[in-house]
Amino acid sequence: MKQALLIEDDPTIAAHVQATLERAGWSLEHYLTCQSGLSALAPHPTDTPHFDVLICDRMLPDGEGLDLVERLRARGVMTPILMLTALGNSQNRVEGYQRGADDYLTKPFEPEELVARVEALYRRAQGGLRADLRKIADLEVHVKARTAHRAGEHLKLSPKEFDLLLYFLDHEGALITRDMLLRDVWNMHFDPGTNVVDVNIGRMRRKLDGDFDISLLQTVRGFGYRFGMSDDAVTPQDKTV
Repeated sequence: MKQALLIEDDPTIAAHVQATLERAGWSLEHYLTCQSGLSALAPHPTDTPHFDVLICDRMLPDGEGLDLVERLRARGVMTPILMLTALGNSQNRVEGYQRGADDYLTKPFEPEELVARVEALYRRAQGGLRADLRKIADLEVHVKARTAHRAGEHLKLSPKEFDLLLYFLDHEGALITRDMLLRDVWNMHFDPGTNVVDVNIGRMRRKLDGDFDISLLQTVRGFGYRFGMSDDAVTPQDKTV
């Protein structure tokens, strides 16, 4: 079972995180302070319990979570780290990445987004291995050849549109936000205030779903997108960019 370590002093949030991850098949250990979390990771690699992902608050009773992140990185601990905090402006996020965090999610959060981000960190740490042939419904994607066909029809995707499609395939069924796409597809750890995501998704969606009866890419209004077959799949005339 995949193991996560949570350092969070708010019992309500901690219980929410634990329930959310356990429903997704994770086991979680919870600590309240920087020091107890550091002790759980242990000073010597041979004594370190195996954690696949560390989730850490910033404002903790005995210090700043990012100080803990820096100490762990200095010790050579390379466990993927997700900061889960109420400090969520652009400067806070940039500081988090600069000091060693791998991802940054602000409170309050959607449970599906938490799971998607934790799973993405886990996959990247495992090497992000993909099967060469990916299938969903009547869509076939050949990863190495970078080609996609739907119902036997070739989809003429640009390189960035193909990257987007692969990202959605890797996160099938999960809630995907614009911040996640900016970070993982465009390698931007902040929102530049452009419509680059919307434009590229609009172009990809027209090629992917435009001439077919069932949409694979759905808009979740106010949150982002979800990819895959769903009970509320829409027909082309109902689609929005």
